[in-house]
Amino acid sequence: QVQLVESGGGLVQDGGSLRLSCAASGRTFSRYAMGWFRQAPGKEREFVASISRSGGSTYYGDSVKGRFTISRDNAKNTVYLQMNSLKPEDTAVYYCAVGVSPFAVSHISGFASWGQGTQVTVSS
Repeated sequence: QVQLVESGGGLVQDGGSLRLSCAASGRTFSRYAMGWFRQAPGKEREFVASISRSGGSTYYGDSVKGRFTISRDNAKNTVYLQMNSLKPEDTAVYYCAVGVSPFAVSHISGFASWGQGTQVTVSS
């Protein structure tokens, strides 16, 4: 079972940037795609981004395209989410998850082994 620990969340002003990290335990990290989701109070969990096991393929939700970048370092068992031009509507708890296949997908059913989440708050 892979364990995931997110970090890097915090409070930032409208237009600011944050970089989230997700450190994974276990030797199978490089076999699977990774993803980021977010959940705001009273809303369903929303797909943000995913990356294939090699890092060669990425997939983004429409609301973050052009502003967020997902990347991974398989040597460090870590996946990142660089978030630029942040908006108040990006405020949410951000979760990373391990994919059930090597391929970058967007549906929540394509992921398992979720982290505890990290809070991102964007003030206006």
